[in-house]
Amino acid sequence: MPVRNAIVKADVGLHARPAALFVRAVHETGLPVTISRGGRPGVDARSLLEVMTEDFHCGCAVELAVSPDAVPARYSPDDVEKALDGLRTLLESARTR
Repeated sequence: MPVRNAIVKADVGLHARPAALFVRAVHETGLPVTISRGGRPGVDARSLLEVMTEDFHCGCAVELAVSPDAVPARYSPDDVEKALDGLRTLLESARTR
């Protein structure tokens, strides 16, 4: 399963604006990305409500993943890897602050 680890850098965590920016970026990938922390089951990163409810706070270590059997046929493994890299960069950047 393609996975990336990231640290949430937004001062308010993934709430309100940072969460909306992240969820929008996930939608733009066209992939069924999940986000999880601390060994908990992943939630659908395309859902603003699920992301905000999970309470990913500032400094929180998260895991971004895409199940290989859920990847649409038009995507190559390299496409998935690049998408996860971009989402990791977003979570760790000033754009979500």
